[in-house]
Amino acid sequence: MKVRSLKLREAHKSINGNNDNNPSLCSVLWDQQAHHLVTASSSDPSISIHDPLIPSNPPKILRHHRDGVTALALSPNSTCLASGSIDHSVKLYKFPSGEFETNVTRFTLPIRALAFNKSGSMVAAAGDDEGIKLINTIDGSIARVLKGHKGPVTGLAFDPINEYLATVDSVGTVLFWELQSGGILHTLKSVAPNNISDTSFMNVVSWSPDGETLAVPGLRNDVVMYDRDTAEKLFSLRGDHVQPVCYLSWSPNGKYMATSGLDRQILIWDVDKKQDIDRQKFEDRISGMAWKPIGNVLAVIDVMGKYGLWELVVPSSMKSPTEDIPSLKNSNGVLLFDEEDPEPSTSGGLSEFAEDILCESEPSCRKRLRKQSESEDPDEDIDDELNLLPKTETRKKVHRASKDNLDKGNGLRNTVTPAWLKMQEAFQPGATPPQRGKRRFLCYNMLGTITTVENDGYSHIEIDFHDTGRGPRLPSMTDYFGFTMASLNENGSVFANPCKGEKNMSTLMYRPFSSWANNSEWSMRFEGEEVKVVALGNAWVAAITSLNFLRIYTDGGLQRHIISLDGPVATASGFKNQLAVVTHVSDCLPSIDQMLEFRVFDISSGTQPLTGRLPLTPGSHLIWFGFSEEGQLSSYDSKGVLRVFTSQYGGSWLPVFSASKEKKSDESYWVVGLNASKLFCISYKSPDKFPQVIPKPVLSLLNLSFPVASSDLGADALENEFILNSMHLSQIQKRMEDMAGACLDTTALDDEAFNMEATQDRCILRLIASCCNGDKLVRATELMKLLSLEKSMKGAIKLVTALKLPNLAERFNTILEERLVNESKGTHKSPLLSFNGHASLTADDAAISKMMVTSNGKNEKPESSIGFSSPTLSAPLFIKKENKQEHEKSDQNQTTNAKTSMEPSYAEKVKSAENVLRVGDVKMTGQVLKVQSQRLSYPSLKSSNNQETTKKDPDQLAAPLRPSNPFKKAPN
Repeated sequence: MKVRSLKLREAHKSINGNNDNNPSLCSVLWDQQAHHLVTASSSDPSISIHDPLIPSNPPKILRHHRDGVTALALSPNSTCLASGSIDHSVKLYKFPSGEFETNVTRFTLPIRALAFNKSGSMVAAAGDDEGIKLINTIDGSIARVLKGHKGPVTGLAFDPINEYLATVDSVGTVLFWELQSGGILHTLKSVAPNNISDTSFMNVVSWSPDGETLAVPGLRNDVVMYDRDTAEKLFSLRGDHVQPVCYLSWSPNGKYMATSGLDRQILIWDVDKKQDIDRQKFEDRISGMAWKPIGNVLAVIDVMGKYGLWELVVPSSMKSPTEDIPSLKNSNGVLLFDEEDPEPSTSGGLSEFAEDILCESEPSCRKRLRKQSESEDPDEDIDDELNLLPKTETRKKVHRASKDNLDKGNGLRNTVTPAWLKMQEAFQPGATPPQRGKRRFLCYNMLGTITTVENDGYSHIEIDFHDTGRGPRLPSMTDYFGFTMASLNENGSVFANPCKGEKNMSTLMYRPFSSWANNSEWSMRFEGEEVKVVALGNAWVAAITSLNFLRIYTDGGLQRHIISLDGPVATASGFKNQLAVVTHVSDCLPSIDQMLEFRVFDISSGTQPLTGRLPLTPGSHLIWFGFSEEGQLSSYDSKGVLRVFTSQYGGSWLPVFSASKEKKSDESYWVVGLNASKLFCISYKSPDKFPQVIPKPVLSLLNLSFPVASSDLGADALENEFILNSMHLSQIQKRMEDMAGACLDTTALDDEAFNMEATQDRCILRLIASCCNGDKLVRATELMKLLSLEKSMKGAIKLVTALKLPNLAERFNTILEERLVNESKGTHKSPLLSFNGHASLTADDAAISKMMVTSNGKNEKPESSIGFSSPTLSAPLFIKKENKQEHEKSDQNQTTNAKTSMEPSYAEKVKSAENVLRVGDVKMTGQVLKVQSQRLSYPSLKSSNNQETTKKDPDQLAAPLRPSNPFKKAPN
């Protein structure tokens, strides 16, 4: 076999800058697209990112470690680079920019090995202190520490199916760990060389790309292959290495393997044939190798820090090392399931972190069948082979389901569909995930923020108000409980933490901002019960726990109610007397859609006014939930759709914002709150998944906008404005009804409704103009019927007349006349309220007699209204009211003069109208009476001040229905 030589380029020097010829542990790896090559050395604290296409270009240097870099790892999607060092730290960087992100953990001794799992959500780190840490890459939290080795851990590898972790130490012991339980499945003692005395030579382990075989350097200058399930020795690769193998690397398709030995040569193996097909000798020992993901190239680096590229590693006459690469997962990094276990493995998302909680599965590859006996018939029916599978399985399985899901027609197992998909974990609105060494938000809402940062076993919590004049200035709080969630309102703040400690206890604490009594702060502790979400309202505190208990306390700490919910909580939010809770109805659908339900509790009255399903965009999950500044229930999902709950159509969720129509391709929004017209949010760019506390995030205000379709008029903005105004009118009407039912004054809402209807009429007039220009006359006629003000309807007639559309003008005039006739008969319904799904009261309803208490104590019935028809008269929908002044008892004439439920001079207008009207006659004389508001009456609305009296009993202050015609006879 011909032996070739390869020229290497210097990448790293010793930490002292001298060529002392001391060997170092050097690393090399490719990114996913083979655009970059990363190298590091244990004698150099820097990391180099090279351009393999133009090696002469100087590399990008990352200098963040204080001592030599001993381990590198790159996430499968090549967006995150991890490095471990002799300085005991593990650091994360953005890749390929090299921007430093965070220190995720520290050890007590040098780091020796790093590895990402297949989804990139977890990184395993190990070193000389013998422990293995599994670290969440999203927030830096340590999910688990694995202990079992008796020497420095020098190599580790996640299997491609994310079920196992294989590790090896410097004394040659290999351990198989089950990620789901964290336990040791198999222990192989002294199967690898003992290299405890030479830190430039590290034992390594590596899984084959199909996940079926683990390769370990052997004791006979060979490489030994072990079965993934039984840890039994399968075969070995033994050839021309005359000293132990110090590094090995599988080709992308698993057909070939490169091995480097202490004898300073690399052998290339055909694994199936168990023979070496090529080799190359070097001046120094090769300590790291990496196959190029695209192409027939092997990157190598020696113990002196020199690297090079071995082109055409596999002879061109043989199959390429990148051909027929095994496919074990989809592009999203979704875990696969064993055919015999339709339940998804949870190992890839240990403690349910970092994996996108909404996943979909695809069929898994068939588990390799094991030989059962020497006499087994090779042509045996596949049914018999499948029946033998359970006899050879040694793995511990939990929650088995549908084991016998076989196709009875051909004996083959059907494509596996998981029995369940992962439900969304509970979250606190306005909170960001923990970040090691960084301050994060426990709460961020429209009032202010609560932030925390961990420091030496305890945390510092700070509360800040957006408007410093609105809330008190609060000192920072030292947190010894490790609070992970909080809620904030004008009166105080509430905190909670997950279960911790030997007693597995969770703590709930409330801190009022002001109180007349000392020691008004209080706390509750739950043993074996974990607080999942907290919420605040007017004089109440709520906590929802892992036992599906809704616990409600007063702000003084009195335990008022304990309610059992019928599903695990997803989130909750409070507003004044209302508490909204979202729970899971069932497991995820096969389409990965979450099944959520919302409930609104009125804490003051002890009622549950609203309940129903919570809609989400297909394939999304809920990421924010709360109330608008006006008290409208709102939700925001991971697809960027904001919905608001309204009373229209018996209670419906309306999509009032879609991020896909607003944001840039790499931009996302983190919701803070909203009001009637704006969404308050923080924008951040990929790959960030939430905003940082420092620097202080900038709040963005985005206009609410329905996801309207592209109109044939080209008036999308106007149509959106029209729908938004209709929704706001509906909300105002609902609030007026609620206030009238509670005997409250609705004057302020009358003015708001008047202004909104005037705004809506202006919008409708512009839409009518667009319809006329686009020759959509039927649509223009529909819009004409939705105008509220008589003045607006006359304006529409003038508009179409000016546009020389006489037929349309005649139709508009007919609509106006019909409106006025119906108005006079009391049968007209509000066009907008009817359009929005609200029922209007009839004239008979409006004419229901209400008994009034007069000054002399006699009950009198109001006199009947006079019906009339006029082309110019209209009655106002909302009449501005004045506060009545109390008058002492006087005679009947003084009582009559004291009535003021109408505007100033309104009574005079009524009397003048009576002078020119005759009962039952529709004819007008001479002068036209003009009503100031120029509004069409809507008998569906109530007026609380339109009855004449000088003294009202408080129990009779409920507003009677206003007559369909406000022009009634004045008493003599």
